Amino acid sequence: MADSRDEPLVLGIETSCDETGVGIVRGTTLLADAVASSVDEHARFGGVVPEVASRAHLEAMVPTIDRALKEAGVSAKDLDGIAVTAGPGLAGALLVGVSAAKAYAYALDKPLYGVNHLASHICVDQLEHGPLPEPTMALLVSGGHSSLLLSADITSDVRPLGSTIDDAAGEAFDKIARVLNLGFPGGPVIDRYAREGDPEAIAFPRGLTGPRDPAYDFSFSGLKTSVARWIEAKRAAGEDVPVRDVSASFQEAVVDVLTRKAVRACKDEGVDHLMIGGGVAANSRLRALAEERCEKAGIRLRVPRPKLCTDNGAMVAALGAEMVARNRSASSWDLSADSSLPVTEPHVPGHGHGHTHDHDHVHEVSKENLYS
Repeated sequence: MADSRDEPLVLGIETSCDETGVGIVRGTTLLADAVASSVDEHARFGGVVPEVASRAHLEAMVPTIDRALKEAGVSAKDLDGIAVTAGPGLAGALLVGVSAAKAYAYALDKPLYGVNHLASHICVDQLEHGPLPEPTMALLVSGGHSSLLLSADITSDVRPLGSTIDDAAGEAFDKIARVLNLGFPGGPVIDRYAREGDPEAIAFPRGLTGPRDPAYDFSFSGLKTSVARWIEAKRAAGEDVPVRDVSASFQEAVVDVLTRKAVRACKDEGVDHLMIGGGVAANSRLRALAEERCEKAGIRLRVPRPKLCTDNGAMVAALGAEMVARNRSASSWDLSADSSLPVTEPHVPGHGHGHTHDHDHVHEVSKENLYS
Protein backbone atom coordinates (compact mmCIF):
# COMPACT_ATOMS: atom_id res chain seq x y z
CA MET A 1 0.00 0.00 0.00
CA ALA A 2 1.14 3.57 -0.69
CA ASP A 3 2.76 5.49 2.14
CA SER A 4 -0.24 6.81 4.08
CA ARG A 5 1.37 10.24 4.55
CA ASP A 6 1.86 10.31 0.80
CA GLU A 7 -1.47 9.05 -0.48
CA PRO A 8 -3.98 8.58 2.36
CA LEU A 9 -7.02 6.39 1.66
CA VAL A 10 -10.05 8.08 3.25
CA LEU A 11 -13.79 7.44 3.28
CA GLY A 12 -16.04 10.51 3.55
CA ILE A 13 -19.67 10.69 4.70
CA GLU A 14 -21.92 13.65 3.86
CA THR A 15 -25.45 14.02 5.29
CA SER A 16 -25.89 17.78 5.79
CA CYS A 17 -29.14 17.97 3.80
CA ASP A 18 -31.07 15.47 1.63
CA GLU A 19 -28.23 13.59 -0.08
CA THR A 20 -26.54 10.62 1.58
CA GLY A 21 -23.09 10.86 0.02
CA VAL A 22 -20.20 8.43 0.54
CA GLY A 23 -16.91 9.02 -1.25
CA ILE A 24 -13.56 7.27 -1.19
CA VAL A 25 -10.38 9.13 -2.11
CA ARG A 26 -6.70 8.16 -2.29
CA GLY A 27 -4.75 11.41 -1.96
CA THR A 28 -6.36 13.60 -4.63
CA THR A 29 -7.66 10.68 -6.70
CA LEU A 30 -11.38 9.88 -6.58
CA LEU A 31 -12.03 6.14 -6.31
CA ALA A 32 -15.76 6.11 -5.52
CA ASP A 33 -18.62 8.57 -5.27
CA ALA A 34 -21.88 6.93 -4.18
CA VAL A 35 -24.98 9.05 -3.59
CA ALA A 36 -28.49 8.16 -2.40
CA SER A 37 -30.83 11.12 -2.78
CA SER A 38 -34.14 11.64 -1.00
CA VAL A 39 -35.06 14.63 -3.21
CA ASP A 40 -38.20 12.89 -4.56
CA GLU A 41 -39.51 12.39 -1.04
CA HIS A 42 -39.23 16.16 -0.41
CA ALA A 43 -40.59 17.33 -3.78
CA ARG A 44 -44.22 17.02 -2.72
CA PHE A 45 -43.53 19.40 0.20
CA GLY A 46 -41.80 21.92 -2.08
CA GLY A 47 -38.62 21.87 0.05
CA VAL A 48 -36.49 19.70 2.31
CA VAL A 49 -38.23 18.31 5.41
CA PRO A 50 -35.54 17.70 8.09
CA GLU A 51 -37.20 14.67 9.70
CA VAL A 52 -37.78 12.99 6.32
CA ALA A 53 -34.13 13.64 5.39
CA SER A 54 -32.84 12.13 8.66
CA ARG A 55 -34.85 8.94 8.23
CA ALA A 56 -33.75 8.60 4.60
CA HIS A 57 -30.08 8.91 5.66
CA LEU A 58 -30.58 6.24 8.27
CA GLU A 59 -31.94 3.80 5.70
CA ALA A 60 -29.41 4.63 2.99
CA MET A 61 -26.23 4.78 5.10
CA VAL A 62 -24.96 1.17 5.24
CA PRO A 63 -25.93 0.23 1.64
CA THR A 64 -24.29 3.43 0.32
CA ILE A 65 -21.05 2.77 2.25
CA ASP A 66 -21.02 -0.84 0.97
CA ARG A 67 -21.57 0.41 -2.58
CA ALA A 68 -18.70 2.90 -2.31
CA LEU A 69 -16.24 0.32 -0.95
CA LYS A 70 -17.20 -2.07 -3.74
CA GLU A 71 -16.89 0.65 -6.40
CA ALA A 72 -13.45 1.67 -5.09
CA GLY A 73 -12.33 -1.95 -4.88
CA VAL A 74 -10.96 -1.45 -1.37
CA SER A 75 -11.61 -3.09 1.97
CA ALA A 76 -12.77 -1.04 4.97
CA LYS A 77 -9.73 -2.22 6.95
CA ASP A 78 -7.39 -0.59 4.39
CA LEU A 79 -8.74 2.91 5.14
CA ASP A 80 -6.46 5.48 6.80
CA GLY A 81 -9.34 7.49 8.22
CA ILE A 82 -13.07 8.25 8.19
CA ALA A 83 -14.17 11.83 7.52
CA VAL A 84 -17.68 13.17 8.09
CA THR A 85 -19.50 16.48 7.72
CA ALA A 86 -19.89 17.79 11.28
CA GLY A 87 -21.65 21.00 10.13
CA PRO A 88 -23.14 23.28 9.03
CA GLY A 89 -26.42 21.67 7.95
CA LEU A 90 -29.65 20.21 9.31
CA ALA A 91 -28.94 19.05 12.88
CA GLY A 92 -30.84 15.75 12.70
CA ALA A 93 -29.40 14.85 9.29
CA LEU A 94 -25.85 15.67 10.43
CA LEU A 95 -26.28 13.51 13.53
CA VAL A 96 -26.99 10.43 11.40
CA GLY A 97 -23.73 10.92 9.47
CA VAL A 98 -21.65 11.70 12.56
CA SER A 99 -23.02 8.66 14.42
CA ALA A 100 -22.34 6.36 11.46
CA ALA A 101 -18.80 7.73 11.03
CA LYS A 102 -18.06 7.21 14.72
CA ALA A 103 -19.37 3.64 14.59
CA TYR A 104 -17.23 2.74 11.58
CA ALA A 105 -14.13 4.54 12.90
CA TYR A 106 -14.48 2.88 16.30
CA ALA A 107 -15.15 -0.61 14.93
CA LEU A 108 -12.26 -0.38 12.44
CA ASP A 109 -9.95 1.44 14.89
CA LYS A 110 -9.38 4.31 12.45
CA PRO A 111 -9.02 8.05 13.14
CA LEU A 112 -12.19 10.13 12.83
CA TYR A 113 -12.23 13.59 11.19
CA GLY A 114 -15.24 15.88 11.64
CA VAL A 115 -14.97 18.39 8.80
CA ASN A 116 -16.72 21.55 7.64
CA HIS A 117 -19.25 21.29 4.82
CA LEU A 118 -18.18 24.56 3.17
CA ALA A 119 -14.44 23.82 3.32
CA SER A 120 -15.23 20.42 1.75
CA HIS A 121 -16.96 22.17 -1.18
CA ILE A 122 -13.69 24.01 -1.84
CA CYS A 123 -11.43 20.99 -1.35
CA VAL A 124 -13.36 18.80 -3.84
CA ASP A 125 -11.75 20.74 -6.69
CA GLN A 126 -8.46 18.96 -5.91
CA LEU A 127 -10.04 15.78 -7.27
CA GLU A 128 -10.56 17.49 -10.62
CA HIS A 129 -7.74 20.02 -11.05
CA GLY A 130 -5.03 18.89 -8.63
CA PRO A 131 -3.78 20.60 -5.44
CA LEU A 132 -5.42 23.92 -4.55
CA PRO A 133 -3.24 27.01 -4.96
CA GLU A 134 -2.61 28.84 -1.68
CA PRO A 135 -4.35 31.14 -1.09
CA THR A 136 -7.54 30.12 -2.94
CA MET A 137 -10.47 32.46 -3.52
CA ALA A 138 -13.72 30.49 -3.49
CA LEU A 139 -17.26 31.47 -4.39
CA LEU A 140 -19.63 28.91 -2.87
CA VAL A 141 -23.25 29.03 -4.01
CA SER A 142 -25.88 26.54 -2.98
CA GLY A 143 -29.37 26.16 -1.52
CA GLY A 144 -28.26 27.15 1.96
CA HIS A 145 -25.41 29.60 1.42
CA SER A 146 -23.70 32.03 -0.93
CA SER A 147 -20.25 32.93 0.37
CA LEU A 148 -16.95 34.40 -0.73
CA LEU A 149 -14.11 32.69 1.12
CA LEU A 150 -10.35 33.14 1.11
CA SER A 151 -8.47 29.99 2.06
CA ALA A 152 -4.76 30.15 2.85
CA ASP A 153 -4.77 26.52 4.05
CA ILE A 154 -7.90 24.43 3.48
CA THR A 155 -7.28 22.37 6.65
CA SER A 156 -6.81 25.27 9.06
CA ASP A 157 -7.26 28.75 7.61
CA VAL A 158 -10.47 29.76 5.81
CA ARG A 159 -11.54 33.42 6.05
CA PRO A 160 -15.06 34.57 5.14
CA LEU A 161 -15.04 37.79 3.08
CA GLY A 162 -18.78 37.93 2.44
CA SER A 163 -21.97 35.91 2.63
CA THR A 164 -25.72 36.07 2.06
CA ILE A 165 -27.54 38.32 4.47
CA ASP A 166 -30.94 36.79 3.61
CA ASP A 167 -31.90 34.20 0.95
CA ALA A 168 -29.05 32.19 -0.57
CA ALA A 169 -28.92 31.98 -4.38
CA GLY A 170 -30.24 28.40 -4.40
CA GLU A 171 -33.20 29.34 -2.19
CA ALA A 172 -34.09 32.15 -4.58
CA PHE A 173 -34.05 29.70 -7.52
CA ASP A 174 -36.35 27.32 -5.61
CA LYS A 175 -38.79 30.09 -4.67
CA ILE A 176 -39.04 31.57 -8.16
CA ALA A 177 -39.51 28.08 -9.63
CA ARG A 178 -42.38 27.60 -7.18
CA VAL A 179 -44.03 30.90 -8.24
CA LEU A 180 -43.67 29.82 -11.89
CA ASN A 181 -45.08 26.33 -11.03
CA LEU A 182 -41.94 24.62 -12.32
CA GLY A 183 -41.51 22.22 -9.38
CA PHE A 184 -38.63 21.50 -6.96
CA PRO A 185 -35.62 21.76 -6.97
CA GLY A 186 -35.70 25.03 -8.94
CA GLY A 187 -32.08 25.43 -10.09
CA PRO A 188 -31.88 22.89 -12.93
CA VAL A 189 -35.35 23.66 -14.32
CA ILE A 190 -34.82 27.45 -14.39
CA ASP A 191 -31.42 26.90 -16.04
CA ARG A 192 -33.17 24.83 -18.73
CA TYR A 193 -35.94 27.38 -19.43
CA ALA A 194 -33.49 30.29 -19.31
CA ARG A 195 -31.51 28.88 -22.24
CA GLU A 196 -34.47 29.67 -24.50
CA GLY A 197 -35.23 33.07 -22.95
CA ASP A 198 -33.87 36.60 -23.25
CA PRO A 199 -31.73 37.58 -20.22
CA GLU A 200 -32.33 41.27 -20.97
CA ALA A 201 -36.10 41.02 -21.42
CA ILE A 202 -36.90 42.28 -17.90
CA ALA A 203 -34.69 44.58 -15.80
CA PHE A 204 -34.71 42.87 -12.40
CA PRO A 205 -32.74 44.51 -9.54
CA ARG A 206 -29.14 43.63 -8.58
CA GLY A 207 -29.02 43.45 -4.77
CA LEU A 208 -26.25 45.11 -2.72
CA THR A 209 -24.41 46.60 -5.69
CA GLY A 210 -24.58 50.26 -4.69
CA PRO A 211 -21.44 52.27 -3.76
CA ARG A 212 -22.31 52.18 -0.03
CA ASP A 213 -23.27 48.48 0.07
CA PRO A 214 -20.96 45.85 1.58
CA ALA A 215 -18.58 44.88 -1.25
CA TYR A 216 -18.76 41.10 -0.85
CA ASP A 217 -22.13 40.37 0.78
CA PHE A 218 -25.10 39.05 -1.17
CA SER A 219 -28.84 39.64 -0.93
CA PHE A 220 -31.39 37.89 -3.14
CA SER A 221 -34.54 38.57 -1.12
CA GLY A 222 -35.36 41.87 -2.89
CA LEU A 223 -34.79 40.25 -6.28
CA LYS A 224 -37.05 37.33 -5.35
CA THR A 225 -39.85 39.69 -4.24
CA SER A 226 -39.46 41.81 -7.36
CA VAL A 227 -39.72 38.77 -9.69
CA ALA A 228 -42.72 37.38 -7.78
CA ARG A 229 -44.53 40.76 -7.96
CA TRP A 230 -43.81 41.05 -11.68
CA ILE A 231 -45.31 37.58 -12.27
CA GLU A 232 -48.35 38.36 -10.07
CA ALA A 233 -49.00 41.63 -11.95
CA LYS A 234 -48.97 39.77 -15.28
CA ARG A 235 -51.40 37.15 -13.97
CA ALA A 236 -53.67 39.80 -12.42
CA ALA A 237 -53.89 41.53 -15.81
CA GLY A 238 -54.90 38.19 -17.35
CA GLU A 239 -51.72 38.02 -19.45
CA ASP A 240 -49.50 35.01 -20.09
CA VAL A 241 -46.29 34.88 -18.06
CA PRO A 242 -43.26 34.51 -20.40
CA VAL A 243 -41.64 31.73 -18.35
CA ARG A 244 -38.48 31.55 -20.47
CA ASP A 245 -37.80 35.30 -20.37
CA VAL A 246 -38.57 35.53 -16.64
CA SER A 247 -36.22 32.57 -15.97
CA ALA A 248 -33.43 34.06 -18.10
CA SER A 249 -33.76 37.59 -16.66
CA PHE A 250 -33.93 36.34 -13.07
CA GLN A 251 -30.98 33.97 -13.56
CA GLU A 252 -28.94 36.77 -15.16
CA ALA A 253 -29.57 39.06 -12.17
CA VAL A 254 -28.28 36.35 -9.80
CA VAL A 255 -25.17 35.32 -11.74
CA ASP A 256 -24.29 38.91 -12.65
CA VAL A 257 -23.99 39.84 -8.96
CA LEU A 258 -22.21 36.60 -7.97
CA THR A 259 -19.53 36.84 -10.65
CA ARG A 260 -19.07 40.60 -10.35
CA LYS A 261 -18.39 40.37 -6.59
CA ALA A 262 -16.15 37.30 -6.92
CA VAL A 263 -13.93 38.92 -9.56
CA ARG A 264 -13.76 42.11 -7.48
CA ALA A 265 -12.64 40.10 -4.40
CA CYS A 266 -9.88 38.40 -6.44
CA LYS A 267 -8.59 41.79 -7.64
CA ASP A 268 -8.79 43.39 -4.16
CA GLU A 269 -6.96 40.48 -2.51
CA GLY A 270 -4.43 40.03 -5.32
CA VAL A 271 -5.48 36.42 -5.97
CA ASP A 272 -5.14 35.33 -9.60
CA HIS A 273 -7.60 32.44 -9.67
CA LEU A 274 -11.15 31.71 -8.57
CA MET A 275 -12.76 28.44 -7.54
CA ILE A 276 -16.57 28.14 -7.76
CA GLY A 277 -18.37 25.34 -5.89
CA GLY A 278 -21.71 24.37 -4.32
CA GLY A 279 -24.88 23.15 -6.02
CA VAL A 280 -25.58 26.36 -7.96
CA ALA A 281 -22.10 26.08 -9.54
CA ALA A 282 -23.72 23.47 -11.78
CA ASN A 283 -25.67 26.36 -13.40
CA SER A 284 -24.56 26.73 -17.03
CA ARG A 285 -24.96 30.53 -17.16
CA LEU A 286 -22.96 31.03 -13.95
CA ARG A 287 -20.11 28.99 -15.45
CA ALA A 288 -20.21 30.85 -18.77
CA LEU A 289 -20.32 34.37 -17.28
CA ALA A 290 -17.64 33.54 -14.70
CA GLU A 291 -15.38 32.27 -17.48
CA GLU A 292 -15.97 35.40 -19.56
CA ARG A 293 -15.29 37.80 -16.66
CA CYS A 294 -12.31 35.87 -15.30
CA GLU A 295 -10.68 35.77 -18.72
CA LYS A 296 -11.11 39.53 -19.08
CA ALA A 297 -9.58 40.09 -15.62
CA GLY A 298 -6.70 37.63 -16.15
CA ILE A 299 -8.02 35.27 -13.46
CA ARG A 300 -7.83 31.49 -13.78
CA LEU A 301 -11.19 29.82 -13.16
CA ARG A 302 -11.53 26.41 -11.51
CA VAL A 303 -14.99 24.79 -11.43
CA PRO A 304 -15.44 21.08 -10.66
CA ARG A 305 -17.75 19.04 -12.90
CA PRO A 306 -21.44 19.46 -11.94
CA LYS A 307 -21.67 16.12 -10.06
CA LEU A 308 -18.90 17.25 -7.70
CA CYS A 309 -20.53 20.67 -7.14
CA THR A 310 -23.69 19.32 -5.51
CA ASP A 311 -23.42 17.73 -2.04
CA ASN A 312 -21.44 14.47 -2.18
CA GLY A 313 -19.22 12.25 -0.04
CA ALA A 314 -16.21 12.72 -2.32
CA MET A 315 -15.72 16.31 -1.14
CA VAL A 316 -15.70 15.19 2.50
CA ALA A 317 -13.21 12.40 1.71
CA ALA A 318 -11.04 14.91 -0.20
CA LEU A 319 -10.80 17.21 2.84
CA GLY A 320 -10.29 14.21 5.14
CA ALA A 321 -7.38 13.00 2.97
CA GLU A 322 -5.85 16.47 3.16
CA MET A 323 -6.18 16.38 6.99
CA VAL A 324 -4.34 13.04 7.10
CA ALA A 325 -1.68 14.19 4.61
CA ARG A 326 -0.99 17.32 6.69
CA ASN A 327 -1.00 15.41 10.01
CA ARG A 328 -3.93 17.37 11.44
CA SER A 329 -5.20 15.94 14.73
CA ALA A 330 -8.21 13.62 14.54
CA SER A 331 -11.53 14.50 16.19
CA SER A 332 -12.50 13.29 19.66
CA TRP A 333 -14.97 10.45 20.12
CA ASP A 334 -17.37 12.97 21.62
CA LEU A 335 -17.51 14.86 18.32
CA SER A 336 -21.03 16.23 17.87
CA ALA A 337 -22.96 17.65 14.93
CA ASP A 338 -23.03 21.46 14.86
CA SER A 339 -25.74 22.87 12.58
CA SER A 340 -24.03 26.27 12.53
CA LEU A 341 -20.33 25.27 12.51
CA PRO A 342 -18.47 28.40 11.33
CA VAL A 343 -16.39 28.13 8.15
CA THR A 344 -13.41 29.43 10.14
CA GLU A 345 -13.28 25.90 11.59
CA PRO A 346 -12.46 23.67 8.59
CA HIS A 347 -12.35 20.73 11.00
CA VAL A 348 -13.24 19.96 14.59
CA PRO A 349 -10.05 18.60 16.15
CA GLY A 350 -9.68 16.54 19.30
CA HIS A 351 -6.80 16.76 21.71
CA GLY A 352 -4.69 13.64 21.51
CA HIS A 353 -5.92 12.05 18.30
CA GLY A 354 -9.50 11.20 18.96
CA HIS A 355 -9.35 9.46 22.31
CA THR A 356 -9.98 12.29 24.77
CA HIS A 357 -13.16 13.71 26.20
CA ASP A 358 -12.31 17.37 26.22
CA HIS A 359 -15.30 19.58 25.44
CA ASP A 360 -13.33 22.62 24.20
CA HIS A 361 -14.28 22.14 20.58
CA VAL A 362 -17.41 20.09 20.85
CA HIS A 363 -20.74 21.78 20.21
CA GLU A 364 -23.54 19.95 21.93
CA VAL A 365 -26.79 19.68 20.01
CA SER A 366 -29.73 20.57 22.22
CA LYS A 367 -33.19 19.11 21.68
CA GLU A 368 -34.48 22.61 20.80
CA ASN A 369 -32.39 23.02 17.66
CA LEU A 370 -32.78 19.38 16.70
CA TYR A 371 -36.38 20.06 15.78
CA SER A 372 -36.14 23.68 14.68
